[in-house]
Amino acid sequence: MLDQTDKNLLSALQNDAQLTAQQLGEQLNLSTSQAGRRRQRLEAEGYIQNYAAKIDPIRVGLTVQAFVQVQLSTHGPNQSTSINRLFSLRPEITSVWTLTGDADYLLRVYCEDLSALNRLIHEVLLPHEAVSRVQSQIVMDQLKRDAPLPT
Repeated sequence: MLDQTDKNLLSALQNDAQLTAQQLGEQLNLSTSQAGRRRQRLEAEGYIQNYAAKIDPIRVGLTVQAFVQVQLSTHGPNQSTSINRLFSLRPEITSVWTLTGDADYLLRVYCEDLSALNRLIHEVLLPHEAVSRVQSQIVMDQLKRDAPLPT
């Protein structure tokens, strides 16, 4: 069970994962050692899964962000394994969700340009034996970046 100090620590780290134990202690009114122990406990218990840098996609040449819905023609274990393997091998597919409703999967995709997105859809996704339909929505603007989880 998390207490309010744990929640505040998680919130602080979501905003800046590079905070030192000393900085966390100052923000949370804890000693450096208490802040460090709490952080280690939250890491060990799986509340903190990893630390990563957020990269600006435009600055690294990924000018097209899209959400792609994929509907399967069949739903057996072999098809699921095969399509999941395909998703994991494609670096431009950065997130995958399974869904209820018409689409079976929702993919978040970053591509260099529209031609690259077109190739992904027409040369990779649609030819897959398990895929019956692909629908894409191109992101015009992202009004809110991936925000920290509420704590």
